[in-house]
Amino acid sequence: QVQLVESGGGLVQAGGSLRLSCAASGRTFSSYVMGWFRQAPGKERGFVASISRAGGITDYTDSVKGRFTISRDNSKKTVYLQMNNLRPEDTAVYYCAARADGMDRLPTHYAYWGQGTQVTVSS
Repeated sequence: QVQLVESGGGLVQAGGSLRLSCAASGRTFSSYVMGWFRQAPGKERGFVASISRAGGITDYTDSVKGRFTISRDNSKKTVYLQMNNLRPEDTAVYYCAARADGMDRLPTHYAYWGQGTQVTVSS
């Protein structure tokens, strides 16, 4: 099993940047595909980005391509989400998640979740 703790959220103006971190416990972090998801009020939780076990493959939802970058440091058991050029529509609670199988965009396919971190982008 793996436990996940997100950090780095906050309030930022449109056009600004934030870097989210997700620290994992357990010895097998490198065994998991990691994903970032977000949920805005009144909306379903949706896929943002994912990264393969070794970090060589990444996937992004179209609305964040070119603005967000997912990365991981297996030696630190941490996955990151660098968010640049933030927009008000990026406002949401951001969650990291882990799954033991291949790359996937569906939240229901991820077994382990953090508690979330709030990102608020003001216009």
